[in-house]
Amino acid sequence: MSGLPELNEIKTPAVTPRSECEGVTGNFTGECRWFAVWTKSRQEKVAAAMINSLGVANYLPLKTESRQWSDRRQTVTVPLFSGYLFVRMNPLSPNKIRILSVPGVAGFVGNSRGPLPIPDHQIKAVRTVVSQGIDCTVHPLTAEAPFEKGDLVRVVRGALAGVEGRLVRVNSSSRLVISIEMIHRSLALSISRGDVELVRSRAT
Repeated sequence: MSGLPELNEIKTPAVTPRSECEGVTGNFTGECRWFAVWTKSRQEKVAAAMINSLGVANYLPLKTESRQWSDRRQTVTVPLFSGYLFVRMNPLSPNKIRILSVPGVAGFVGNSRGPLPIPDHQIKAVRTVVSQGIDCTVHPLTAEAPFEKGDLVRVVRGALAGVEGRLVRVNSSSRLVISIEMIHRSLALSISRGDVELVRSRAT
């Protein structure tokens, strides 16, 4: 098995957001955005379930893997992005403190000023890939990664229509790369050049 697990089958998350934003209201201003929550090791599912019980919309993308035990092979469901899940909330609401108190949560991804939002289109793209069961691989996102050097394109047909990403060449095939910059991870999947249109050239 390689260090970059292939997603032969992806199931929808066990935890489904209850609403488009938060399950509670309050007298605060601001808008609901997606944020990444950093979890303790192997605590993603527990944390997601408890955040869901708070009434906070959340998303834990999952994948299936085949594991070989001493006496049998078993298919298990694990987080697509190990150590991370996503929540949709108003950063000025009390829910931020409630989430930080959830067992298994290590903190929000951001900077010294607080959590930093993730663009809606990035979460939407990941949800589309997961819900459609598209084969893909997970890669670390670094400045040197060749997957970040392609033209920005938009898929114009098929199950991924509307999804944007970088189009790169790997050996003799084309790959569409969808990045979540906030957690430094990318998804790479096979795509036909005839199924995409140019949004912005790498040179511009």
